[in-house]
Amino acid sequence: MALSVLGLGLRSLTGEPFDRFSRGMSVAADKQVIIVGGGHNGLVAAAYLARAGLDVQVLERRELVGGAAVTEEWFPGYRLSTCSYICHLLQQKVIEELELRKHGFHVYSLEPMRFMPFPNGNFVRLWHDDDKSAEEIDRVSPHDAESFPRWMSFWKSASRILNEHFLCPPPTLTELFDKARDMGEQDVLETLLTVPLKDLLEQYFESEEMRAFVCSQVDGGDITAPGSAYASAYFHLADFRDDQENHGLVRGGMGTITIAMARAAEAHGASIRTDAEVARILTERGRVTGVELADGEVLEADVVVSNADPKRTFLTLVDEEDLNKEFLRGIRGLNTNSASLKFHCALNELPDFSAYLGPDFDPKHLASIKICPSLDYYQASWEDARGGRASRYPVMQVQIPTVYDPTLAPEGHHVMSMWVYYQPAKIKGGTWSDEKEAVGERLIDELSQYAPNIRRAIVDWAVFTPEDIEERVGLTDGNIRHIDMIPQQVLRRRPLPGWADYRTPIDGLYMCGAGTHPGGEVTGAPGHNAAHMILEEMGASI
Repeated sequence: MALSVLGLGLRSLTGEPFDRFSRGMSVAADKQVIIVGGGHNGLVAAAYLARAGLDVQVLERRELVGGAAVTEEWFPGYRLSTCSYICHLLQQKVIEELELRKHGFHVYSLEPMRFMPFPNGNFVRLWHDDDKSAEEIDRVSPHDAESFPRWMSFWKSASRILNEHFLCPPPTLTELFDKARDMGEQDVLETLLTVPLKDLLEQYFESEEMRAFVCSQVDGGDITAPGSAYASAYFHLADFRDDQENHGLVRGGMGTITIAMARAAEAHGASIRTDAEVARILTERGRVTGVELADGEVLEADVVVSNADPKRTFLTLVDEEDLNKEFLRGIRGLNTNSASLKFHCALNELPDFSAYLGPDFDPKHLASIKICPSLDYYQASWEDARGGRASRYPVMQVQIPTVYDPTLAPEGHHVMSMWVYYQPAKIKGGTWSDEKEAVGERLIDELSQYAPNIRRAIVDWAVFTPEDIEERVGLTDGNIRHIDMIPQQVLRRRPLPGWADYRTPIDGLYMCGAGTHPGGEVTGAPGHNAAHMILEEMGASI
């Protein structure tokens, strides 16, 4: 949960509460600010900066705002969240202060939160009620049902540690340990940083089903690596928030989040231009002066805030002559190895999971489905990706949002998407274009093992490979979190040691995207934190 929910003040770089700028304090309106990229963090930063009185303009290269959080009609009559797909970490403070609900934001809270079938006929559903989840797990393994509350307690402790720093400048590891010690959670933090996730899973659970069900190691991939438990912790934060009404599927798709953010930014005076691709960030004598668009138009600015990923910002938009070699070497060395792909399809009927749920199951149980038979399957998926191969063992997060929101498809029809990892950013010895068709067929075959009617239910389908995601959304290597969220690229090391406070080596140029603290997902936190840090640097007298 956000610190504001806990009743604690958010701290700025100088130790002052970040909140003092979000209460309407005005700064000089003649300060020109350009936000590069209309993704959700860029829009959040724009709203806060405009709210404080700055002259803010957002420049988005596509014809619509949203970046990775957009809703698009990919098949005639069928609308999908084409990249990001779930709202689970969007901060309550951002929702309330930008009045996103007033601007159309609404979430369907999922119950159950997840359904996971297994090839042997077993299945597990995760409910908001831990006791209800434990009763369900008991069908699979009484031992694991007994262990489940202890497992949840461990991640609740881990979440308490990390949530303390979500809407603040990133702490050092020493500061994190000091805080964990004060909270009596030092052992939990040490476990996160040293124990492989696979070992942790095997300590708590005996069944392969439950180990696979709760495994949520995303960016790190290798669940046998020391510290891989830490990479998993970020994705447990949503499980222990008090604002569960903000956790689920978004009405109208993920694009309604960013539409609401754009409306909030405009309501505070920000302007937004689409079809305005930034080709270069301009500087003079080490200070930013504005941007040049792809059509040659030059726009001046006192401050430029890049919502692009670190590699795209510093290796494409900024002249290398403005950066020292050590900094550039660090940027080039950033890990962007965790790639995924997206499968979309239009359906004329729901996938048939009656073999698991019975003939009269509630369709809402199919809103969120995970496909991953075992930890060995999980690890094999990572090994394929690490070897440059399209995974033969796709770990699939399946969403059917139309069971809650029928407006996304024609009457009686549905849309279904799969977020599929792990995948290589580049295919070794080939191209993603060569693999795309075969990958799509493999995904359909895999899902057919659980829902045998899926082929006849599909009206049309498409695959967005990591290369497609890079081209469409502008994410280097198709990395949805800009850079991998692994222990060496979080906290005060995100994106680089010495440059983790949203500033850059160029005066007046700042970062506000997922490549900064606290990281990826649709949270609004990087945009919030960057905006407040910029206002802090300007000072109350500006």
